[in-house]
Amino acid sequence: MPLSNEQVCHLARLARLSMPDDNTNVTRRQLDSIFILIAQMQEVDTTGIEPMSHPQELAARLREDAVTETDRRTAFQAVAPHVEAGLYLVPKVIE
Repeated sequence: MPLSNEQVCHLARLARLSMPDDNTNVTRRQLDSIFILIAQMQEVDTTGIEPMSHPQELAARLREDAVTETDRRTAFQAVAPHVEAGLYLVPKVIE
């Protein structure tokens, strides 16, 4: 699905990118090549292939799950402007 120059300009505007007119054709060709690559990748038959979390078999180092910090909640909430039942109260920002 090739893009038109108008679509590229619209995408740039949505992404808040300033794009000079002479750069539109280059960007359109680059995006088209990306879409062609995606289409080629979608044509590959992946039935029977199990998804992997990482392309290499790496073992994650696990550390002991232990508390390393002291509980300072009361000290932090003592300086907060509004606290109720252990929760910070903030002003409503969305109506």
